[in-house]
Amino acid sequence: MSPADFTIPFLLLEAFWCFLQIRAISRRKTHRRSPPGPPALPIIGNLHKLGRLPHRSLQALARKYGPIMSIKLGSVPVVVVSSPPAAELFLRTHDDVFASRPKTQAAEYLSYGTKGMAFTEYGPYWRSVRKLCTSELLNVAKVESYAGMRREEVGAMVRSLKAAAAGEAVDVNRKVEELVEDMTCMMVFGRKGDERFDLKGFIREVIALVGAFNVADFVPLLSPLDLQGLTRRLKKASKVGDKILERIMDGHEQDATANQRQHRNLIDVLLSLAKKSSTKTGECSFSIDRTNAKAIALDMIVGSFDTSSTAISWIMSELLRHPRAMKKLQEELDRVVGRDRVVEEMDLANLEYLEMVIKESLRLHPVAPLLVPRESMKDINFVLGEDRYFIPKKSRIIVNCWALGRDPEAWSENAEEFLPERFVDREVNLLGHHFELLPFGSGRRICPEIHLGLTNIRLVVAQLAHYFDWELPNGIFPTDLDMSERFGLSVSKAEHLLATPTYRLRT
Repeated sequence: MSPADFTIPFLLLEAFWCFLQIRAISRRKTHRRSPPGPPALPIIGNLHKLGRLPHRSLQALARKYGPIMSIKLGSVPVVVVSSPPAAELFLRTHDDVFASRPKTQAAEYLSYGTKGMAFTEYGPYWRSVRKLCTSELLNVAKVESYAGMRREEVGAMVRSLKAAAAGEAVDVNRKVEELVEDMTCMMVFGRKGDERFDLKGFIREVIALVGAFNVADFVPLLSPLDLQGLTRRLKKASKVGDKILERIMDGHEQDATANQRQHRNLIDVLLSLAKKSSTKTGECSFSIDRTNAKAIALDMIVGSFDTSSTAISWIMSELLRHPRAMKKLQEELDRVVGRDRVVEEMDLANLEYLEMVIKESLRLHPVAPLLVPRESMKDINFVLGEDRYFIPKKSRIIVNCWALGRDPEAWSENAEEFLPERFVDREVNLLGHHFELLPFGSGRRICPEIHLGLTNIRLVVAQLAHYFDWELPNGIFPTDLDMSERFGLSVSKAEHLLATPTYRLRT
């Protein structure tokens, strides 16, 4: 047999082997295909595309690249989720993979090295902290035990509004913020805020800093330059917050009657556990010290204060923009409660239109439009429809809750309109089970303060609408009300809501 007789089979065999190799490489590439996304620039990636209001910019990009979109923020791979089916995939189907949090400069400075709850990596420590906060402050029985305190504080706000001069416009945002601050402090600290420090101003700074897209988190080489001035602000805010918390804790320790209070507030519990830090207790499966206590307390303050006050301001703004909805809500209040007594918390379950108004406002104005970012804990392949994607470990996941609430496939073509009646006969709740409406998130990292937040929101909105008729000042038409946004961890109204109250009850 001549050499030529071996050559042809050998060449065929080699060609077949090459074909198999090419096919294997192609399959690997297919299995590791990232979701589509815009091209990235060197060093900064797609940071320049975020704009002043990132939730809106990311929604616009998702319209072009799809509901699961890859972008690069500096050197960090990011996946942006913008549709209800995609959100369900990340927050329910693969919740165990995407339950962690990325480490950020803001969390390091403001959460004492991520020793709180909101920004802590998923694991035993986070589970223990969440269990502690739920059992001591956020469970249904505990929230309901503070009903008397809420009644008293809301009553004080109403009296201050009644005392306003006839025809005088009031700053609704400021009134609501003061009310929620007092209620939060009473639950967390057992007393109202101290005039010696500006707790509200500190919280506002924390929200702005935590919500900022910090270049230092995405381009570590530029971190020493502090191009945005955020590192300087974080260091300053960290010192201010520590002084506030130390002063509060010192006051509790000096109060000989702390353990005789009717309500054992969170600071009491944390300080008690800190004294037992060398041993594990039945109340808590981890050792806690004063630093842990401060980190946990700060998370609770910021979460409780910000969610409620921001949501109430947006709801009242939408009601003033839509007098028809305000009138319909007041008619329901008059029918269920009447004008001879005030709204009690037991009435809230019977106020169906109030619930629709709250859902509709949270749909259009979720307090945290991008939720709190998550991080993948391992490599994962997954399928959405006919598309198969690969997401590597340590990728950052951004769920655009603002885009979910405006998805025309979920909400029809009038998704941009404020229309509470869309919830008539529609079984959609706010508890994270319906992925077209996720103002409090979903899955393992759903906001633990959801019951407290909704109780505050329902009660305050009901009281404001029940006690008063409201008009915009200076002849402003409802359609001209400024609804522009200020971006942060939460998105608040850029301009405070000013309105004139007129007392309407017979009591």
